[in-house]
Amino acid sequence: MISVHQRAGRYALQPNLFSPAAWTALLIAVVVLALLPLMNLSFPPGHPLHVSSYAVSLIGKFMCYAMAALALDLVWGYAGILSLGHGVFFALGGYALGMYLMRSISHDGGQPAGLPGFMTFLSWHEFPWYWAFTDHFLYAVLLVVLVPGALAFIFGYLAFRSRIKGVYFSIITQALTYAAMLLFFRNETGFGGNNGFTGFNRILGFDITSPQTRATLYWATLLMLAGSLVAARAITQSKLGRVLTALRDSESRLRFIGYDPAGFKLFVWVVSAVMCGIAGALYVPQVGIINPSEMSTQNSIEMVIWVATGGRGSLIGPIVGAGVVNGLKTWFTSALPEFWLYALGLIFVLTTMFLPQGIVGLLRRIAQGRSGRK
Repeated sequence: MISVHQRAGRYALQPNLFSPAAWTALLIAVVVLALLPLMNLSFPPGHPLHVSSYAVSLIGKFMCYAMAALALDLVWGYAGILSLGHGVFFALGGYALGMYLMRSISHDGGQPAGLPGFMTFLSWHEFPWYWAFTDHFLYAVLLVVLVPGALAFIFGYLAFRSRIKGVYFSIITQALTYAAMLLFFRNETGFGGNNGFTGFNRILGFDITSPQTRATLYWATLLMLAGSLVAARAITQSKLGRVLTALRDSESRLRFIGYDPAGFKLFVWVVSAVMCGIAGALYVPQVGIINPSEMSTQNSIEMVIWVATGGRGSLIGPIVGAGVVNGLKTWFTSALPEFWLYALGLIFVLTTMFLPQGIVGLLRRIAQGRSGRK
């Protein structure tokens, strides 16, 4: 009988990208990214080496998106589970930390501001029970992990045990994120309605708008992105990763040789959701707002485009794709805002037709062509 590891090797989509040269390039990229906040803090505006605060915040936001794309690549690129609802996990992580940030808002005198304005508007006199202990940072961090993880576990357990897969699973995830968005839009849920959470000014007692705090948040995001990449590679290069690859390529054969796909699907699904929730939590203090629009189905579909553009099943590809697509979005929404959705659709169509393995696949073919000529 052929083992699942042999099957996984036979059906592997892409070769290992993490060669010594690739690790060197990654290390250089991490060092360069880590230096940007220092260049913002060390050099005054107008200096040739000065990096603006806007650029630091923008790149920090892109790294949060890259982490979300990496999380989606784990389930889509390696396990073959196309999710159109990862935006809900991203937003839930943001809301979990946003609750702490809302309770940390203080007046000029340093005293807590009390109930948020949207609760006062509803004539509430105290925080609802599910806001308990959210004034503690460590508890909020725990919620960042547990809330997306618990939702993913419950949803995944029911879906995978029912053997829902393919396009049906994708549609259900899209319905899940849309239902969550409608729920959070309601004022009586206690999450700020359509305005969400905003007006943050303190985190762990520090001014959230100060350059030093923003630099710390930036470095924390970079560290978490690098850690997520290492963890994702450890998963995909292990025996578990081989099972996931076999699951993606032939689930029926995997079941035939004695493996239960549901357990493996559930594991990688929950890990992906938690990773996405952490990305959302890092996103909120750097952007300064979280509202139900982060749960929109459009955002989840954009995540799919990031992964496809960069190259799914490669780990590096989603990070590249998130940076490229969001860089283009930043330019389009400032120069030609009315054409951005057309451009996004064109990117996806061209990627599907001409770059099925994304940007990383194109770079690999170029490198292989040069090696062949040598």
